[in-house]
Amino acid sequence: MAKQAFDTLRALAIASQACGFILIITLETLMGDAARPWQGWTLAAMVLCALAIAVVRLYRRNRARKALDRRLAALDDDETP
Repeated sequence: MAKQAFDTLRALAIASQACGFILIITLETLMGDAARPWQGWTLAAMVLCALAIAVVRLYRRNRARKALDRRLAALDDDETP
């Protein structure tokens, strides 16, 4: 399996975490102590995004592994006399 030059999921994960941290810092700057609940919700959204990206990555990896197993099985079937 060839690796992609650009990993879309990795870029999405980095971007979502960066936006989340920027939002948390901005909320603290603008709202002071009143920002705590909003920062908590922002952190929860960041964790949910990270988990969703991890599930998609796992799904893609398993799908690629199954496709490789099918190709190898087909090659084995072709080689047997």
